[in-house]
Amino acid sequence: MVKDLNERSREIFRLIVDTFLETGEPVGSRTLSQRLSQNLSPATIRSVMADLEELNLLTAPHVSAGRIPTEAGLRLFVDGILEVGALSDNERRELETRTRASGKNLPQMLEELTATLSGLSACAGLVVVPKAEERALKQIEFVSLAPDRALVVLVSEGGLVENRVVELPAGVPASALTLASNFLNAHLSGKNLSTARQAVQEEIKRKKHELDGITTRLVETGLAIWSGDQAGGYLIVRGQSQLLNNVQAVADLDRVRHLFEALETRETMLRLLDATTSAEGVQIFIGAENRLFAGSGCSMIVSPYVNGQEKVVGAIGVVGPVRMNYARIIPMVDYTARLISKMVN
Repeated sequence: MVKDLNERSREIFRLIVDTFLETGEPVGSRTLSQRLSQNLSPATIRSVMADLEELNLLTAPHVSAGRIPTEAGLRLFVDGILEVGALSDNERRELETRTRASGKNLPQMLEELTATLSGLSACAGLVVVPKAEERALKQIEFVSLAPDRALVVLVSEGGLVENRVVELPAGVPASALTLASNFLNAHLSGKNLSTARQAVQEEIKRKKHELDGITTRLVETGLAIWSGDQAGGYLIVRGQSQLLNNVQAVADLDRVRHLFEALETRETMLRLLDATTSAEGVQIFIGAENRLFAGSGCSMIVSPYVNGQEKVVGAIGVVGPVRMNYARIIPMVDYTARLISKMVN
């Protein structure tokens, strides 16, 4: 449709959207006449605005008010007119700092990164934490805590660390913990969890005579404890208060509250993953284009991140008002997703 608009209509439409995204207020013909590169009368401008309204690109919130873009108009602007900006050096450094994951587990790193993205974008940040099954492994260790308990430390490629406490059979010697660690480390390096589990199980069958019953149970437990609920992935949302800063009415507050509730559900996480796997790169959902945001007055910018096999394992993005700064936030989300892909890889 952008190609169908003449130069005058395109410039007026662009100025209306730019001004609305900046102020959140309707834009009138008098304001436009002062900003246009062409010398047009307010009457001519109003005529063009009426034509754009007939195309469902603009709407008038009040009879005597100026115009604001419709969701269809914002979609046209984002797809065909928007000039995407670039991150500042400070923004890059702040995001990169959060991906230095040595000593942190993956959820901690993603939570910090999401909170940083929320602060930089002035939107709510969200991230789908990938399945444990998808992470490339580097090392696993058993550390004795008590006669009947041990800490299992799993280190992923890139330095991500996760800890779980397991119950031990009575009388487990320290040598059994060392033997189990050595056995696992000999077969899991570079593999993801599901591949490592299969390889270890096959190796146990071949070398069962070399492993006593206690060590075998430790080896199997060492991988099995990462197959619980968190192995299915989950959603982290940070900076919800950023959305409340844009609420201007009680009805809007209720809609945003319902959106928060929806963001806490597992179904939402699966829908976000489905949305990101349907196409490559950053995706923008404006208002009711995504059923999740229907009636909330919000949009979502989200991008997938991938593992070493280029398989989508999660997604990160922001939720904000439909008049968010798309030009600034799109590259911010894209860069953050690329940083996470490097870490996961």
